[in-house]
Amino acid sequence: MQITAENILLVSSILLIFGVIIGKSSYRTGLPLLLVFLFVGMLFGVDGLGVQFNDMHTAQFIGMVGLCIILFSGGLNTSFKAIRPVIGPGLTLATAGVLLTAVLSGVFIYLLSRAEWTNIHFTLPVAILLAATMSSTDSASVFGILGGRNVCLRNNLRPVLELESGSNDPMAYMLTIILIAMLSNGGTLSAGSVLLLLGLQFAVGGGLGLLLGWLGVRLTHIYRRLGKNGSEDDGQATAMISILLFALVFLTFTLTSMLKGNGYLAVYLCGIVIGNSKIPFRKGVSKFMDGITWLAQIVMFIMLGLLVNPHEMLTVAPVSILIGAFMIVAGRPLAVFISLAPFRGITAKSKAFVSWVGLRGAVPIIFATYPVVAGIPGASQIFNIVFFVTIVSLMVQGTTVISAAKKLQLVEDDTHDDHSFGVELADEHPASLHTIVLSEHDLENGNTLRDMQLPEGTLVMMIRRNGKYIIPDGKRRLLPGDALLLIQEK
Repeated sequence: MQITAENILLVSSILLIFGVIIGKSSYRTGLPLLLVFLFVGMLFGVDGLGVQFNDMHTAQFIGMVGLCIILFSGGLNTSFKAIRPVIGPGLTLATAGVLLTAVLSGVFIYLLSRAEWTNIHFTLPVAILLAATMSSTDSASVFGILGGRNVCLRNNLRPVLELESGSNDPMAYMLTIILIAMLSNGGTLSAGSVLLLLGLQFAVGGGLGLLLGWLGVRLTHIYRRLGKNGSEDDGQATAMISILLFALVFLTFTLTSMLKGNGYLAVYLCGIVIGNSKIPFRKGVSKFMDGITWLAQIVMFIMLGLLVNPHEMLTVAPVSILIGAFMIVAGRPLAVFISLAPFRGITAKSKAFVSWVGLRGAVPIIFATYPVVAGIPGASQIFNIVFFVTIVSLMVQGTTVISAAKKLQLVEDDTHDDHSFGVELADEHPASLHTIVLSEHDLENGNTLRDMQLPEGTLVMMIRRNGKYIIPDGKRRLLPGDALLLIQEK
């Protein structure tokens, strides 16, 4: 097929449609949804239907864009209130846990490469570089599995896992960049240079992330004030504010990178600041970002599936299986148990479950393109091994996360329903919306709205029962489990 703009759009649209439709099968098969998109890319790739895509520079750029969107969206949905009790263990896992995983797995890979029967021959720095690219858990995979299943985890485990997976990519990125810089300089890099790189990455990335997050909040309110005297409707305002924040994501990343900071850390912190501030049309903006994030994840996984050559990947299959098995049963668990040792309130079962949710995904594969672009010796093997280990992780760990939680007795008995009505009021309204779910105790004095003793200035706007919405009146009979949408004066 000739490469033209029309053919590129044709193939891209077919891939997206095919991926979304086939992706529905993941709910029946138990496979993580994003793994299905990876397989779709491989199906259409050079060893499948023959779509040619082997540009590592383009793949790295697409991956960078996608990862920025995913991290910003993860920060946007991270609640200070939820992570405050677990910020210590979460950040420890995201930093010390990543470092330990890289070192332990790197040493294992180095020892494995010295065996006579293996077809890999890495020096210790290259082996640790390979491990560093895989040292972080994938936020898209973790959010997708935990968010897509109606399961409540005990011991505050969900915020721990989401905080770790959302914030550990910057650490893995820093390790990868530092090791590449060291190998590019003949295998040596002074301790001062390493400390300077780390200091710049953390300080500039953290500072600009917080500053630009604050700026983003101010910009949304400035835009809203400018629109008050005009004829702009709420739908257009929501769209424009969403686009404004979308642009801010890449301004944050590029500006931070230009100043030698960690752009991924800055984007994540920027999202957290905005997500925990009052911004106009929050729900509309969140829906926009959710859609863009899913598109970014799908494009990344399909693109990576196209990029790999399965016949080359099979040449490193034996060592990849061993590396993947070590990281699942030894490298990640050791890193988790050592990192969380100071936190005595975390049980052994909780640590075991956190160890098991060490999912790899698109991020390690994206990071594995950096050694290829930098021309590091053995980079093609690094890429193929990372890709194979990612598939192993998603198939073994991704399909068993919920069953592991149940086996370790970490699942709450009551499932956690979403009682949101999808209704939002602008910040300037003199009222607020609340949702309550009725219990038998609430209906002891009667089962109609007339019988309920609501606070003064409170009205019931809508009732949801078994997925159906009901406009209330005083005679409507209420049942336990009904969700009520209340509007209340501020």
